[in-house]
Amino acid sequence: MTEYLAQHIWLIGLAAFCLGLCTMPLVLYIARKYHLVVRPNKRTSHTGEIPNIGGLNIFFTLVLAYSAFCLNRTPESQFLLLGIIAIFIVGFVDDIIILSPLNKLFFELVAGVALIGFADIRITDLHGLFSLEALPPYLSYAVSFFILAAIINAFNLIDGIDGLASGLGIMYCLFFAVWFSMAGDMQTALIAACLIGALSVFFCYNVFGGSHTKIFMGDSGSLLVGYMLTTFVFRFCESNATHMLPEAVQMSAAPAVAVCIMGVPLFDTLRVSITRIMHGHSPFRPDKNHIHHLLLQTGLNHIQTTCVLLSVTALLTLIAIVGRNSDMYLLTCAAFAVYLMFMLTLKYILKHKKTQTEDCK
Repeated sequence: MTEYLAQHIWLIGLAAFCLGLCTMPLVLYIARKYHLVVRPNKRTSHTGEIPNIGGLNIFFTLVLAYSAFCLNRTPESQFLLLGIIAIFIVGFVDDIIILSPLNKLFFELVAGVALIGFADIRITDLHGLFSLEALPPYLSYAVSFFILAAIINAFNLIDGIDGLASGLGIMYCLFFAVWFSMAGDMQTALIAACLIGALSVFFCYNVFGGSHTKIFMGDSGSLLVGYMLTTFVFRFCESNATHMLPEAVQMSAAPAVAVCIMGVPLFDTLRVSITRIMHGHSPFRPDKNHIHHLLLQTGLNHIQTTCVLLSVTALLTLIAIVGRNSDMYLLTCAAFAVYLMFMLTLKYILKHKKTQTEDCK
């Protein structure tokens, strides 16, 4: 049975999807009963009170599917489950009482101890990046915690409009599910499939839900998904560092491939943070300067904006696959150039729109 499921990972995704459909009504009921909702404010673009604990359903679905199909008795598997629970708690608490950015970062790193310290899932080789390959333990842990914080918070910050974070998460998990399956790491491929199923249910409710069924992911969901994506990135880079994979799946530029695929949230977080610092503000200061906010200012709605950024991600993924064995610096620069050209075009459109508005006055 296990071997059959491993050869048909789409069944795991379907099972997780069905499981999520069954648990979502319960999550909506809990949100309404205990008033776990978000009201409109200067940072949001919705109307009415919307439940913001969609991460609870993603968590339920992932943990139940993971326990049923992926959990084994190895310490690594059990510590990964512990990390999933820990990061969910951090996000859920933040959804309820709103932690300060530094406190949230601290607890994210504490949850990362289960993944990096106990499960020993971390970066040990930089594939020649900065002329470094095998890393000494202290540097391996430092780099791994830095990457963990970067991915989790970049994904958390991109969660600003309907369907974007879940849509990106589905695309990323689909890439990793296919790659790990081809590479023979069926355990990780099955986990990615579970997350695809969980995110697909949320996507449907978030994008197509009516006044009584719409729900937001919340930090409980975005931190959890970011945590799992970090796990996939670590395994992806480490597997390629061995150079023992089939030629068809070997990617010598694995770190750059991961950066390319996740370029939208990573590059955008870098741009926004630098912009805030240049204006004398804290990089943690919230604003409406993220790429999805700018696209909304052009007149696009949430769904159109999400589709545009998913298309950009598809292009970056294609670039990553084509250049998977090329120079890492060149591949990263190519992906950043695509993002930069997109941003320049977007800025031009906004400037032109502003000029037209002023002329009309």
